Amino acid sequence: MINRIRDIRKAKGLTMAELAEACEPATTAQTIGRLETGMRNLSIKWMDRIAAALGVDPENLVRSDQAPQPQVVAQLTGSGAQALDTPREAVLPTDLASQGDQRPLIVLKVEESTGEFRPGDLIWLSQLDPEDAGQAINRDCLIPRPGGRFAFGRLIDRRGTLVGLLPPGAGQKQQVVDNPPWIAMAVMLVRPL
Repeated sequence: MINRIRDIRKAKGLTMAELAEACEPATTAQTIGRLETGMRNLSIKWMDRIAAALGVDPENLVRSDQAPQPQVVAQLTGSGAQALDTPREAVLPTDLASQGDQRPLIVLKVEESTGEFRPGDLIWLSQLDPEDAGQAINRDCLIPRPGGRFAFGRLIDRRGTLVGLLPPGAGQKQQVVDNPPWIAMAVMLVRPL
């Protein structure tokens, strides 16, 4: 099992000291650091305390070595979806974790306001085989392009191996991708308040 305390803490924008203070009863940043690195055993009691402080279910604090984890693979800017240099693990919202869908999930992080999306938004997407594109018509989708690039927008057309997307920004032209290896359909928008 892999301890995910650090990933979840960072995804929520907390320091070790802030997490330590949020625990009931409060603890020290040093203790949190030892739990994150595995230098201190993560007992059920600690899992409950830290999960409550983070606002997640205790089972989200650990994961199996074999389970594929959702990744933040791209960010959305005014000029479109841009691949990240290094994908990073995404913290799965409880609503998606409980759906039992075994399709791979990926995340698109919005860096600049684009269409209806705001900076800080996380767009959770479920990967589909290209032949299942019919279920993604009129949904926001992320599609890989050659050279490690991505196209993002509303899936408006599918003809043979060609897939047409309408980007979310005003005045942008339709993008066409030929024979994508997969299509990721938006299933959840997480917006910080």
